[in-house]
Amino acid sequence: MSLQPDYTTPEEAVKLIKSGDRVFVHGAAMTPLRLVNAISARGPELREVEFIHMHTEGPAPYTYPEHTGSFKTNACFVGGNIRQALNEGTADYIPIFLSEISLLFRRNILPLDVAMVQVTPPDAHGFCSLGASVDVALSAVETAKILIAEVNPRVPRSHGDGVVHISKFHAKVWVDEPLPEHTNKPAGEVETQIGQLVASLVEDGATLQMGIGGIPDAVLAQLTNHKDLGIHTEMFSDGIIPLVEKGIITGARKKVLKHKIVSCFVNGSQRVFDFLHDNPAVVMKETVFTNDTSIIRQNPKTTAINSAIEVDLTGQVCADSIGTYQFSGVGGQMDFMRGAALSEGGKPIIALPSITNKGESKIVNMLKPGASVTTTRAHVRYIVTEFGIADLYGKNLRQRAKELIRIAHPSHQAELERLAFERFKVL
Repeated sequence: MSLQPDYTTPEEAVKLIKSGDRVFVHGAAMTPLRLVNAISARGPELREVEFIHMHTEGPAPYTYPEHTGSFKTNACFVGGNIRQALNEGTADYIPIFLSEISLLFRRNILPLDVAMVQVTPPDAHGFCSLGASVDVALSAVETAKILIAEVNPRVPRSHGDGVVHISKFHAKVWVDEPLPEHTNKPAGEVETQIGQLVASLVEDGATLQMGIGGIPDAVLAQLTNHKDLGIHTEMFSDGIIPLVEKGIITGARKKVLKHKIVSCFVNGSQRVFDFLHDNPAVVMKETVFTNDTSIIRQNPKTTAINSAIEVDLTGQVCADSIGTYQFSGVGGQMDFMRGAALSEGGKPIIALPSITNKGESKIVNMLKPGASVTTTRAHVRYIVTEFGIADLYGKNLRQRAKELIRIAHPSHQAELERLAFERFKVL
């Protein structure tokens, strides 16, 4: 499609951004890559433009060393495209629950000058959809002084709250490009074993929260004999589609938006974007709704399945850093771990392989120096590895250590027992 009279080029659109502005960048599969590249090209003429966003896809050229002084980055979640810049000190990270990022904008703690987003073309009434990422983008759109949009017919039109009228945009750029896709490898033996164990904890009628990756997909693959599962999550991917098609995910026993799949963003292959498109069974909401503990807890048997980098012998969970090396972000783990714990019959679950790719134990005596505690030992309940399930609820420190050593990799159990004896005197 050629440019319409009210569309412009990316280069013209980003001229609305000036030195000193704080700019929100739409995240996940909705990252407006044309606009990102165009504003990055203006580096030599700009100073102190601040970018704020969650995880984004594609390159992040505004973090490159040559743009020091022109741009700075405040990330609320760390993806692979900014990880090096962050750990080299040329970008910054804000530790914050996913449920609270929008409050930074709405409460003028970090007021936005500009929001760069990607949307669907307008419908017959002039309304565009934020597509696969409503999360914190809606609050950015509603509070930023200037709105710049990539309008892309490949964006799925989602139902829910992610709606903005075309007239609200100060500049619009037409693009016709597929969204970034993520496809997972088939589950290996370890993922399958973990999936089977986690699935054994999932009851009929449970409401699920889980993310993207090998373990979540392995869990979903083991749920084919369950009944009336529901979805209330911060994100979902391709793994839920077979369960919807088989009538296993119905949402029939949910209390909040019964029968609806509730999420705030979607990542995966084109298949999941096609599933999302104009699907009234899916309701896309802001993170202040999806990740609100008081809402999460209303669904019975809420089962939150999250992962971790390492877990210490008292149950402290590190899920976002490797020592002082910032790997990802706080995200919504605590939002859902606490919401599940407070749900009637709910289950907060941390699932992880027992060892790293290098053979190091993920069950450790103590977290690495500088490691962050994503989920505290007072919040944790189930820890699952391929060697079993440890239920830490109500257990003292010595009992926890014994439970966690039991599900550690056998090659590390003797050393963990020695360290636990030194630490707790008795095991």
